[in-house]
Amino acid sequence: EVQLVESGGGLVQAGGSLRLSCAASGFTDDAYAIGWFRQAPGKEREGVSCIVGSDGSTYYIDSVRGRFTISSDSAKNTVYLQMNSLKPEDTAVYYCAASTHLPSLDPKEYAYWGQGTQVTVSS
Repeated sequence: EVQLVESGGGLVQAGGSLRLSCAASGFTDDAYAIGWFRQAPGKEREGVSCIVGSDGSTYYIDSVRGRFTISSDSAKNTVYLQMNSLKPEDTAVYYCAASTHLPSLDPKEYAYWGQGTQVTVSS
């Protein structure tokens, strides 16, 4: 059974930092990429970042590049999203997801999803 569990969300002031964790289980060699997505109330789900398992390549949406960093710890089967210089517009539920296809920030390319963790940034 494939499972993805997010943690690390919370409430921070603008300019602060959080580190999200995504603990994965139940995979063999079929996961190609792990992505982070976010969804704010009334808005579409948005791809934020992804990391490719085969070579460690990373991808970011323009609005977070330079502020967020995605990384992985293979020994712990965990992917992290370090979020610095947070802005109120970063407020959303953040999800991690696994893809068996090409690297992408399109939610439609991801087959397995966690339950989400809330990130709130106050102004």
